[in-house]
Amino acid sequence: QVQLVESGGGLVQAGGSLRLSCAASGSISGVNAMGWYRQTPGKQRELVASITSGGATNYADFVQGRFTISRDNAKNTVYLQMNSLKPGDTAVYYCNAVLPNPVVASAVRIYWGQGTQVTVSS
Repeated sequence: QVQLVESGGGLVQAGGSLRLSCAASGSISGVNAMGWYRQTPGKQRELVASITSGGATNYADFVQGRFTISRDNAKNTVYLQMNSLKPGDTAVYYCNAVLPNPVVASAVRIYWGQGTQVTVSS
């Protein structure tokens, strides 16, 4: 079992910055990738950024160079540095981790944290 705990959310004015952290624990060996998603009421959860075990990153189009995802393997932690925040970035941000499925070959298991609220005021 994998446990993910997010932190770093809060209230910030437009143009400000926040750094989200996601600490992973449990059976985390063999993690393929970790990422950040966000969700607002009435919308589906959407990808913000992801990073593979090899360090390859992927960002949603709306990031527009404002966010940076990184990881500290020694601390089993993934970060999301968010700069130039906009009111539209207001959402609950969730960390996830993708691991191989030990039962079904070629399948994966996805774990989610509880989320951290990010609110950007105008």
